[in-house]
Amino acid sequence: MHKINCDESIMKEDPHSCCHKTKVRSQEEYRGLINRLNRIEGQVRGIKKMVETDAYCTDILIQVSAVNAALNSFNKVLLANHIRTCVAQDIREGKDETIDELVMTLQKLMK
Repeated sequence: MHKINCDESIMKEDPHSCCHKTKVRSQEEYRGLINRLNRIEGQVRGIKKMVETDAYCTDILIQVSAVNAALNSFNKVLLANHIRTCVAQDIREGKDETIDELVMTLQKLMK
């Protein structure tokens, strides 16, 4: 499901920054995430337009709150998918370091 990609030329320059993980998503998961992001992008453009047209502050703040809620919802969906696929697969394969990675990610999300 997920893999690590390394560019050997970059690895020679800096062995600590060459690798990154990727995830192959199902079409359904991909479409769902992209649709959510497209809606969020539209909301942000709407907020920009509100600022450009001198909308009232509280109206803008309410829309910003809606974007924050949409981003939180996106994170919940992505995190659930990650746990069900990547984390579960790694645990089955005995890769316990994935648990540490998940804990660090959750700590960053809860700041």
